[in-house]
Amino acid sequence: MRPLDEKETTAVFEKLFKFTGNNLKNILENPSHEGPDKNPGRYCFRLHKNKVYYVSDSLVKRATNVARLKLASIGTCIGRFTHGGNFHLTIECLNLLAANAKHKVWLKPTSEMSFLYANHVLKGGLGRITENIAPGDGVVIFSMSDLPLGFGIAAKNTQDCRKLDPNAIVVLHQADIGEYLRMENQNEQIIEE
Repeated sequence: MRPLDEKETTAVFEKLFKFTGNNLKNILENPSHEGPDKNPGRYCFRLHKNKVYYVSDSLVKRATNVARLKLASIGTCIGRFTHGGNFHLTIECLNLLAANAKHKVWLKPTSEMSFLYANHVLKGGLGRITENIAPGDGVVIFSMSDLPLGFGIAAKNTQDCRKLDPNAIVVLHQADIGEYLRMENQNEQIIEE
């Protein structure tokens, strides 16, 4: 486990900024109340086995007692680096993104299940959408009861969404909370083989 280098930090911050905008400052300055210290610490980003973790400083200090090979995970895994060096956010960072999201989309109850099966968000399933979304912006998807369901990339801007065909794609799927179940099935099939 080690701190991110400059190139890795830039990649992580660019990806997080795409979803949070200026709220990225809230993620970086979030006080941590973990550990025995009376004064709140800070959260930081650490790299371990190509995965990036959002973890408190006090937990990092305590984790130094564990050998690197034996350390499975620490804090919240927010993403991973591919072999090509690209950074991808994982579904585990959804709570972090939802609390600091710049752009949000709410789905109608009838289209929630479709999104949870890894399908894109269509215009017909759109309940509400925040203003000033541009194509390529990061979007956090919520149910109408404000439950975060996942995140994706906007395919159209807010103004275009109003006059689209009901079957047009509005948000491109990236991750959803249904992945936990789909990954569990894949892991069971691998174990059976």
